[in-house]
Amino acid sequence: MRRSIRWHKRGAVTFLAILMLPAAICRASPAMTGKFWAQFAASSTPQNGLPDGYDPRRDPEKDLDAARGEAKKAGKNIFVEVGGEWCTWCHILDRFFHEHPNLEALRDKNYVPMKVSMSQENPNRAFFSRFPYIHGYPHIFILDAEGKLIRSQPTKVLEDGQSYNAKRFQKLLEQCAPKRQRVARAVLSSHLRKYAM
Repeated sequence: MRRSIRWHKRGAVTFLAILMLPAAICRASPAMTGKFWAQFAASSTPQNGLPDGYDPRRDPEKDLDAARGEAKKAGKNIFVEVGGEWCTWCHILDRFFHEHPNLEALRDKNYVPMKVSMSQENPNRAFFSRFPYIHGYPHIFILDAEGKLIRSQPTKVLEDGQSYNAKRFQKLLEQCAPKRQRVARAVLSSHLRKYAM
């Protein structure tokens, strides 16, 4: 009987400790909690400083300006993913890129990735008014470094079962890569043909 009372008291103490944890975190010094949140934010933001998720509070115009600046500097195009946290296929697309590091590397080498939220909370109508109508989510817009539309790509045709098709995605990423790389590949292949003869 004494043993069961001891375990019961331990359980109550553990339960109370868990209940008090949020209060302890809130009372922690601002320097400590600020450091925690700064590390958390840094780990969830890509290196290019653009959002990794679909945040309806973000200003897509400011994000596009930042993406344009980076794209001009790096000689890349802009890869705009339109979707929302509510969108199952948007999360599948994120997972797809993480599961295919070669495609993620190809995307990041040639494009500045950017996400724009489309939600009831913020449909971003003014931003999307310059682009063709979107029929489903996620949707991809590929822009040049100036922000001009190169391609409007529904992702439905890139789907394969419960994910996306790697070959179709690779083709899309290669076709819409910045011209400098296509020209460089053409020059290289012509030189290779010339020396092969």
